[in-house]
Amino acid sequence: MAAATLQKTPGDNIGSPPASPAEWMDYLKGKLAAQQGKFRRFGEYYDGRHQKMLFAQSKYRSAFADVFDHWNDNFCGLVIDSVNERLAIDGFRMTDEPQADREARRIWQRNFLDAESASGHLDAMAQGSAYVVVWADKDGDPVITVESAETVVVQFKPGSRREVEAAAKFFVDDWGREQCTLWLEDMVCTGGPSLAGYSIETTETNPLKVVPVVPLQNRTRLIGDPMSDLAPIIPIQDAVNKVTADALVASEYAAWPQRYVTGLEIQEDEQGRPIEPFRVAVDKLLQAEDPGASFGQFDAADLSNYVDLVDMLVQHMASISRIPFHYMLKGGQVPSGDSITSAEAGLIAKTRERMLHFGEAWERVMRLAFLVLKDKERAEAYEAEVMWKDPENRTEAQHMDSLLKLQMLNVPKQQLWLDAGYTPQQIERFEGLLEEEAKAEMELADKYQTQAEKAAMAQPGQEAKPGGGGKKAQKAASKPPQGNSGNAARERAGK
Repeated sequence: MAAATLQKTPGDNIGSPPASPAEWMDYLKGKLAAQQGKFRRFGEYYDGRHQKMLFAQSKYRSAFADVFDHWNDNFCGLVIDSVNERLAIDGFRMTDEPQADREARRIWQRNFLDAESASGHLDAMAQGSAYVVVWADKDGDPVITVESAETVVVQFKPGSRREVEAAAKFFVDDWGREQCTLWLEDMVCTGGPSLAGYSIETTETNPLKVVPVVPLQNRTRLIGDPMSDLAPIIPIQDAVNKVTADALVASEYAAWPQRYVTGLEIQEDEQGRPIEPFRVAVDKLLQAEDPGASFGQFDAADLSNYVDLVDMLVQHMASISRIPFHYMLKGGQVPSGDSITSAEAGLIAKTRERMLHFGEAWERVMRLAFLVLKDKERAEAYEAEVMWKDPENRTEAQHMDSLLKLQMLNVPKQQLWLDAGYTPQQIERFEGLLEEEAKAEMELADKYQTQAEKAAMAQPGQEAKPGGGGKKAQKAASKPPQGNSGNAARERAGK
C-alpha cells in the first residue's frame, strides 16, 4: 500500500513554507484560486451582472427567466462610485518642504496614475484589495502598474500584516498561454504550468531587496481579510431585485383589470373547447342577448405595496453604506447649503477613512519608486504625505468665505491655494506669475517716477526732488534765525 502524502492547502499553517520558486508558484496559485470566486462575485455585482432571481421559486424562475435575463436594478455601482469620485491625489510631500515633490509628481504622471489610481481604488473598495507593482524599465525609471486581485496574490511574513514575503501574478497572454511572475526578496522569476506543477523559465536578481508589490487594501480588521464595501449590501440588493421583479410580473398579469360575465351560455368548438366570447379592446362594446347575463370587472392589483417595500430596502441600504438618502430616494427636494453638508457628513467621513488606508499604500509605492532611482533620502522618507483633493462639495461662495476667514488667522497663502482646490502645478505657476507681476509693477513705478523728476527739473525755480521748494526754499533757508537768538546777535555787534 502506497504511503499517503500530505497536500499543502493555502490556509494550512502546518509544515514548512515553500522552499523553491516553483513551490512558491504552486502555493500562491492555490491561494489565488481559493479567492478568485469571491472577487469575481463582487465584481459582477458592481457591474450589474449578478444573479437577479435568487429568492424566486424554481417554477417562477423557469417561467420568467427570459423576461429578466437582461434586466437589473443595481445600486452596488452607486455605493462604490459615490466614494471613488471623491478620491483624487494631487501630489506628494516626500520631505519637510511645504511644496509638493516635483520628482514624485513626474513619476506619477509618467505612469498615468491619475486614471490608474482611480481604477485601483474602485477595485479595492469593490473586491477588498488591489495591488500596485513597482519595477524599473530599461532606462532605470520607475514603472508603476495597478493590478487586480483576480490576478495578483501576496503572502505576508509570519506574524506581520504589512511585510510581504512573496507575491505572484498569474495571467494568460495574447496567445492563450498561462504565465506567472514571482517576486521574492532576493529574486524575480517567470514560469508557467507543467505536468508536475509550475516550472521556472527565467530567474534574475532582485536589486531592490524587497518584494515590489504593495497591497492596496480597503478597510481591514486586525484579523481577517480586507472587506469589500459590497459585502453588507449584496443581500439587500438581492431583495430589491426580487421585489422589483414581482412588481413587474404583477404589472403584466394583475395590474390589467380582469373582466367577467355571468349567465352567458358557453360556446364550444368542434373539439369541445370553450370559445372566447368577446375580443376586448378600447373600441369594442360587450353585449349579450340573454337577459340574465351580467358583466363586471375585478379591481386591478395595487402595486404601491411593492414600491413601499423597495423604498424601505433602499433606505436600509443607504444607512448601511452611509450614502446620503437623496442619492437614492425618489422625488423630493435635493438639500442645499448647510442641509446638504449635514446629509453628506457620513459619506465624507467614509471617504476620509478610505484616504487614510489608501494613503499609506501610495506612500509606500512612492518610496519604492525612489528606491528604484537609488534616491536613499526619499526612499526612506517615512514622513511622506499624500496630498488629497478636498472630498467635500461646497458652493463657491461658501468655499471662498471660509478661505477668507482662514486668511484672517494668518494661514499661509500657499495652504489657502491648496484648500481652494488648486493643484501643486497651478500653485507653482501662481508664484511665477506673481513674481512677474511684481517686477512689472516695479518697472512701471520706476518709469513714471523718473518722468516726474524730469518734468520737475525742466520747470524754472524747482529742484529735481519731488516735493522740493526750488530757489524760494533756498532763500528762506539762508535767512538769519529769528526770535531771541537774532536779538543776541545784534547786541554782540554793537547795534
